[in-house]
Amino acid sequence: MSKGPPPPDYDDNPIWTDEMIAAARPASEMLPPEVAALLVRRRGPQAAPTKKAVTLRLDPDVLDKFKATGPGWQSRMNEALRQAKV
Repeated sequence: MSKGPPPPDYDDNPIWTDEMIAAARPASEMLPPEVAALLVRRRGPQAAPTKKAVTLRLDPDVLDKFKATGPGWQSRMNEALRQAKV
């Protein structure tokens, strides 16, 4: 059953006025705690051993070659270093 078209002055995404912004409250204040807790997304513990962030200077051509392979180039570089048994 169709509700029919909305009225001509209806806007489902209105520009917020200063009054609307001032009246806005965080979800944590407006929702029950158990519902608000569902909105918070936290990363769980890492399943694999964590990797270490390092600063490494590479020749531009080496870096360009790995980056040209697309997303995941860091993992491929890691695997190439692992296979080199350095």
